[in-house]
Formats: sequence, C-alpha cells, structure tokens
Amino acid sequence: MRRSIVAGLAALVAMPAAFAQSALGGALDMETIMANPDWIGAAVEQPYWSVDGRSLYYALKRDGSKVRDLYRVDVASGQSTLLDPAAQAQADGPAVFDQAHRHAAYVRHGDIFLVDLTSGRHVQVTRTPELESSPRFSSDGRSLQFRQANLWFVYDIAGGVVAPAAQLKFADDPKDNKTNDLTDDQLRLFKALRQLKSDKDGLRDNDEALAAADPSRAPEPIYLGDKADLVDTELSPDGRWMLLVTQPKDVDEGKKPQVTHYVTDSGYATQQDTRVLVGRNDPAPQSLELVDLVGRKSYPLSTDALPGIKDDPLKALRAKAIAALEKDGKKDRAKALKAPEVRGVRIIADADDGGGGGIVWSDDGHNLAIQLRAIDNKDRWIASVDFGKHALINQHRLHDDAWINWNFNDFGWLKDQRTLWYLSEESGYSQLYTKTLDGKARALTQGRFEVSHPQLSDDGQWFYLRSNKTAPYSYDVYRVPAGGGELTRVTQYQGMDDFLLSPDNKQLAVVHSAPYVLAQLAVQDAAGGTPHELTNTMKPAFTAHAWIAPQIVEVPSSHGAGNIWAKYYGPANPEDAKGRPAVIFVHGAGYLQNVNVSWSNYFREQMFHNLLVQQGYVVLDMDYRASEGYGRAWRTAIYRQMGHPELEDLLDGKAWLVRQHGIDGKRVGIYGGSYGGFMTEIALLRAPGEFAAGAALRPVSDWRLYNHEYTSNILNDPQLDPESYRISSPIEYADNLRDPLLIQHGIIDDNVLAEDSIRLYQRFVELHKRNFWISLYPMERHGFVHPDSWYDEYRRIDELFETYVKPVKPGA
Repeated sequence: MRRSIVAGLAALVAMPAAFAQSALGGALDMETIMANPDWIGAAVEQPYWSVDGRSLYYALKRDGSKVRDLYRVDVASGQSTLLDPAAQAQADGPAVFDQAHRHAAYVRHGDIFLVDLTSGRHVQVTRTPELESSPRFSSDGRSLQFRQANLWFVYDIAGGVVAPAAQLKFADDPKDNKTNDLTDDQLRLFKALRQLKSDKDGLRDNDEALAAADPSRAPEPIYLGDKADLVDTELSPDGRWMLLVTQPKDVDEGKKPQVTHYVTDSGYATQQDTRVLVGRNDPAPQSLELVDLVGRKSYPLSTDALPGIKDDPLKALRAKAIAALEKDGKKDRAKALKAPEVRGVRIIADADDGGGGGIVWSDDGHNLAIQLRAIDNKDRWIASVDFGKHALINQHRLHDDAWINWNFNDFGWLKDQRTLWYLSEESGYSQLYTKTLDGKARALTQGRFEVSHPQLSDDGQWFYLRSNKTAPYSYDVYRVPAGGGELTRVTQYQGMDDFLLSPDNKQLAVVHSAPYVLAQLAVQDAAGGTPHELTNTMKPAFTAHAWIAPQIVEVPSSHGAGNIWAKYYGPANPEDAKGRPAVIFVHGAGYLQNVNVSWSNYFREQMFHNLLVQQGYVVLDMDYRASEGYGRAWRTAIYRQMGHPELEDLLDGKAWLVRQHGIDGKRVGIYGGSYGGFMTEIALLRAPGEFAAGAALRPVSDWRLYNHEYTSNILNDPQLDPESYRISSPIEYADNLRDPLLIQHGIIDDNVLAEDSIRLYQRFVELHKRNFWISLYPMERHGFVHPDSWYDEYRRIDELFETYVKPVKPGA
C-alpha cells in the first residue's frame, strides 16, 4: 500500500469531512478489475500461535489454485517460511493448555497430539481415518479429552491409553424387557426355558461385576431409549457428567427445492437438493438430557420453568391468522397454527467449534451453563444446572419483540468457576456482563457502541474485546478488567479484524486491513504499544494504482433515524462532482457492515466504483437500516417490513448527493447483490421514477422462497404473518415496473434460488412490461467464483448505466 493512501486514510478517520481523496492515476479497465484476484495479493488466513509462543502460523492462498499454503513466521525476526509437506507434518496446530501449563494439545490433519511443555516432546494420541476435534484437559490435568463427532474419548496422560468416555445407546435397555402373560406362562411351563434364562442372567451379572471392578475395561453401555436422535454432546471436565442435546426421532425436515446443474462432467443435467423454504416445517425442537456417567443414570432437563417459556409473543398475529383461516373455512390450517403450551427451543451452538457452542462447563466441571433460544426467535435464555435437582436454573433472559440477534451470543465462566460472563443487546448495543449464580448482573462495558469476540486472559484478570467505541466504522482491540473498570484501547488500527492472545498472554497477534490492503498480521504487547508488522502480501500491480480512498460521511435521515453512515467515491476536486450522474451501491446480507476502514468483501465492487468515477459518475455506498454495527434498534428497524426503512435511507442518500455534491438527480442508478439485489428491485418497484435504472444481482424477489433461519427471524412464519411477506416481497409490486431493470443470477445458486428471479421475470412477462432483462450463469452459485462470469456480470451493469443512467435527460 502506498504511503500516500495510508496517510490519507489516517486523515479520513481523524477528520472525515475534511478528507481529500488521492488523485486517480492510471486508467482502470473491466478486464483487470474482474480478473482472478490473485493479481491483488493474498489475505492472511487462519493465524494461530505455535505452542512455544515464538512463532505464528498462517495460511495464504496459492496463486492459480484453491490450495492454501501454510507459513510460519518468527515473531522476533519477522522472517516467514513457506512450509513444504514434510515441514507441515511437523507443524503445531492451534493449541490448548492445561491449567498448570505443563501440557498442550492440538489437532493436526484430524488427529490429536499432546505436548510435554517441559521436555518439548510431542506424542501422537490418535491416528484414525475419522476426524477428532475439541481437545481439552480434564479438571485435574491427568487426562486429555477430545471428541469424534458426538463421541467423547479420554486419553490417560500417564498411562497412554485412550478410552471412550461413555457408550451411549439410543435403544431400550435389554434388561428392561417387558414380559406379558404368554411369556410368563412359557417360563412357568418349561423348565428348559427357565434354565436358559437363569444362565443368561448369571453370565450378564458376572460380566457387570467384572467390569465394575476393572478400570481397564471400556465403560458399559448406557441405554437412553429409542425415541430421540442425538444432536450434540458435551463432556464435563471432571468426566462425571455428559450433557446431551436431542431431537425427536426421524424428524421430517420438509421438502427441499432443487437446482439443476446443466453444465456437467458427464454431459447429463443433474439435480441437487438445497434447503427447506421458510415455514415449510419449522426446525425440530430440542431437548436436554443430563447423564451421570458414574451413577449410569440419565435425567431430562425440563425447560418448563424458564421465565416466559409458556408465553406466546405472537399471540395477536396468531389470533388474526387463525380467524382469517377459519373465516375461509380452512379449519385444518387454522388448527395447525395453535400455540404450543411450552415453546420449543434450540441450543445456540457454534458450528466452528464442532458443536457445544451453546454449552459451557466451568473448568472444574462443577458448573454448567446452557444457552437456549426459542424457535420463534423472541427469547434467549442462559441457564445453569442444579445437579442435585437435575433442573435448569435461569440466569439471564434476553427478550426481543423483533428477533434475537444471531451475533453476540458468546458466554462462559470466570476463573472463580461460579461467575458467568455473557454478551447481551439488552441496553440496545452488545455489551459485556458478569453475573454470579445467586447475584445480579453487572455491566463491564456501557455505551452506544458494540463489543464482540470477548477473550478472557488465562489469569482471569482481563477481557480482551473487539469494539467500535471511537466511531461506528472504526474497530480495534480493547480490554477491560474482569472485575470491572475502564475500557481501554489496546490497538490503533481502526481496521482491526481479529486478534489472538499468545500462550503466555503477553502478546497479541492482530489481523488488520485497510480499504486497499488485504488482511495482514502483526504482533504487539497485550497491554498496548507499537505493533511489529509481520506480513506484507500485497502485489505491486495492485498497490501501484492510486485508488480512491472512500470518504466516510453521515447522511441525515429525513425519517427520524439519525444519521446514515456511508462511503462516498467521487472526483479529487469536489466541484467536479456537480452535474455528474451517480450510482448507489447496496450491500448484501442486510445485517452486514460495509462502511468501515477494513478490506471489504466487496473489493471487486470497490474497484468498479473507482472505474465508475473514472467514467464520470460518483458513487455512494450506504449502511442502511438493518446493517451491522449500529445497535439493536438499527438492526430491527426492518422487522415485518423488509425493504421499507432501507428504501427511505437510500432515497435520503440520493437526496444528499443532490444537495451536497450537486449531482443530477435524474441520472442515478442503483445496484447490489443478494439483499442488495432485493433492495434494487424494491427501489425500482416501490419508488418508480426515482432511479434511472437498476441491476439486481442474485436477488430475493419473494421471501416465501427463502430459508427459515434467516427469514423467520425478521418476518415470522408466512402462515402466521402473511402480510409481512406481502409487503416485503418485490414480486408483489411487479406491476409498478417503469425503469430499466437487469436481473442477474447463478443457475446453481443454492442460497437464493434462480427460481426466485425466473418467477419475477415471468410476472413481468404476464404484465407486458418493457425494459427488463435477465442474465443467467450456469456455473455460478450465490457467490460467483469464475472470472469470466464476474466480467460478464459487471460488463452488463456498466452497459446498463452507460445506456440508461449516464445520458443527460431532457430538462436536466
């Protein structure tokens, strides 16, 4: 990255309004910016510390390949080494440590390894074709626990033996065979049958006695009945308990729509299942079972006592929907909408953790916390477990009339083993709290900003966090005393993306980026200080361009929403923006933050915005309501009305461009992908005449066709809340099409199905509409991967704007 851009970015953050852009040097072209991005460089991926804390490992994408190469960088010298296959076979993996710091363990190629930190000796614990994960040490440090899918194993460090922690059988116990009058008569009548039964019972009793007296044997099976399927398991650190998450057996997930692969190796078209549509079979409710591995008994953990579990937060909507169905004579469908007596729940889990993200044991195994979420998305509970009564004890309930955020669900235990910590949006922003099991919650952070990624230091003294305390677009590492105190800033990047504490907790590995700098790796003292940069993976062909540093601006809302943060791309001389056409870019996902000073997932779009400025446009990229980073109210403004607040914000952005930069209000185009494509369609169909043309990439045009997890959060179920789907779906406004619309979609998109766009296209056909087009890409899913497709997609967008946006309109 050129020093002029770095300096400019620093000035931007300090004084956004006074920032002067770098002059664009060297002409851009579509072929270059949509080419394979290897020409830009490679982002640092998946960094982790070596066991001894002297090195960091990280991955880089190999040019011209999907392969990620592994590198090791010496922290002291900054020297990076590419590891060949032989060196990788000796590399550490991300390590965990026992409490005494005598041993470490890590996973490499799906096997578990143990390290003696005194001698430096590495021991391979497993060598199996299965994938082992989640290593951790027992509370007494004598054994190493790890999982293989939902099976847990224990490695005795002194003895060097691996054994299953338990044998769980989802079947009826053979000893519990129930008899009837016929079997009783058979035993009464026949001596031989009585003898056979006696012999069988005697052998079984003898085997059980031998097993109970012999610790070298694998544990005997624990039978749990045949009415449930296992979803997840979590073993306690002391090995005494195992928590099970189950769901009803053989759940019908519902019918899955398919996508067709037309271009295949075989030459024959093939079908692929995707995902269930929203409301076409809700997720299965989950249950909790606590298994005593010593007493060999299991106990269901009922949710009945959780506060609010028997309430119906959708009572009014439910009554309205049922009444409408009954009026239409659809009594079966009305009956199906009846509220359950006890709301179903699911365990909030972290898939990246191999399961168990919603289940956290204290280090000593004496306390257990579970995070549960109502299937209707309105409540989240954190509950502890009373082992004596085998019962859940509510510790925290977070209710949201809209929906519980899928972010900010981190929680755990302090080092005292009896105090919980957790993130919550209850104040309106994600903040960090602590709570003793019998006490009141205490906020460790407070303010109109968000904190995330909490990491507790090994000594239990500090929480390290990611936060945008200084400004919504600026992220750095902060830390706060675990016992309460001042939240202090540790790094000064403003584009900090992730961090890792070193094994001794004295240093931070920091992943940071900038608008034109891919993710890079640095280290600095955990208490703060000057960072030591370890990588520079950018390529000269990219850094040689004088890219336009986006100005971060605040657009006033005309609807009482405050200010809408945005990125503005324009000519170096602000006066040159007068009379220009403009393009508004709409980011995807809805809940995503694109107005920041980090590398963007929309880096191709950012280069396209540079090209548009070169061609005589200005560009505005807005974090409309629904975006991430601005608190709960901003996130939930779209509840039951997707596309409505966001459109107000986009129109405010257009008005701001006219007012602030004098652009031609009749020559404004709009485009975006996924949620941005949805918003492009909404903009053209709900505000005809406001935009000269729009390009909708992989858009949702009918929310009834999208998935359950995302859509039901915001719009509820379509059977329960049909009105929210009607007012939120572009296809319902198809008759309003007046302005040119280009729709672009990957045919094998298994996220937003191409069917969505094809149905809207057919609707336009039947309505005899003009100036609409569709481009379909046979080899692309939701995220395009082929440079030829990227080029074709953006060539068409560019031509659309050149044809319908750029020309001066009569009367302008």
